[in-house]
Amino acid sequence: MRQKQSHIVVIGGGTGTYTVLSGLKKHPVHLTAIVSMADDGGSTGVLRDELGVLPPGDVRQCLVALSTSDLLMRELMNYRFQSGRLKGHSFGNILLSALEKTTGSFDAAVEKASQILRLEGEVVPATLSKVRLFASMKKGKILRGQKNIHNAMLRGLQRIFLSPCAKANSKALSAIQKADIIVLGPGDFYSSLVPNLLVKGIALAIQKSKAKKIYVCNLMTKASHTDEWSVSDYTKKLEYYLGCSFDIIIYNSKKPENSLVRKYAREGEHWVRPPQKKEKRFVGGDLINRKILPRQKSDRIWRSLIRHHPDRLARAILRHA
Repeated sequence: MRQKQSHIVVIGGGTGTYTVLSGLKKHPVHLTAIVSMADDGGSTGVLRDELGVLPPGDVRQCLVALSTSDLLMRELMNYRFQSGRLKGHSFGNILLSALEKTTGSFDAAVEKASQILRLEGEVVPATLSKVRLFASMKKGKILRGQKNIHNAMLRGLQRIFLSPCAKANSKALSAIQKADIIVLGPGDFYSSLVPNLLVKGIALAIQKSKAKKIYVCNLMTKASHTDEWSVSDYTKKLEYYLGCSFDIIIYNSKKPENSLVRKYAREGEHWVRPPQKKEKRFVGGDLINRKILPRQKSDRIWRSLIRHHPDRLARAILRHA
């Protein structure tokens, strides 16, 4: 008798979710990626402002991660124009925006793109509402937009929120309800992970789910966002927004090479220290990718120097699921 595939829901956005999906798709599991809709930087931000579309960037990355199309098609989706009026735009972002305009729905656009890319699994926007991320700081200062929050000094952060109030995509809620395993992270804490949990209904659905809840902690801190946070600090903060505890927290226990650590330290970023208290739910391992990945234009520093290894991470998730 054929064994039922585990249904794994991965929640996040950006390169962290791409890494998790890239590793897990090599295993016999059913994958659904629930993606943040708060992005407004770079090509995505321009398309949002000029066309009034929903942000395609993080969705594009997840589509490529789960695609079974040939390499050329996947490279085409990530191709970024280097000159002319389209400079800075990726082909995949333009395709998704054009599909949204053609179909009249971003949800339908993602479905059509999924067919084109022959996906194994699903990519689901966390919300279909047109929302922006805001951060309320001390002395009444308000930061508007994921891009500005991502690049800002967040010391003195009082509250982070979406406006207008975002209602969860029914497909996202359904996927969470059916999940056997729910994975959050890794990813930028305030601009990739938390925005998903601010969507009305997402956190509650995870709380009610009987799935095993797994958090994959970041490898490095982020200057002025998560200064000096340990694995325990990351976990406690994310559980605050989630409203319940994780069953398993996966973290990297192998300190990166000193030369790389020093490069990050010059920018005020450091290796995330292991948990302060020993608990069975904290699971450490050597999860670092020794291959240096291409630097992204949005990176303030060369973040690709220290990244998770997709295969090692996937094995750690499945081993403890």
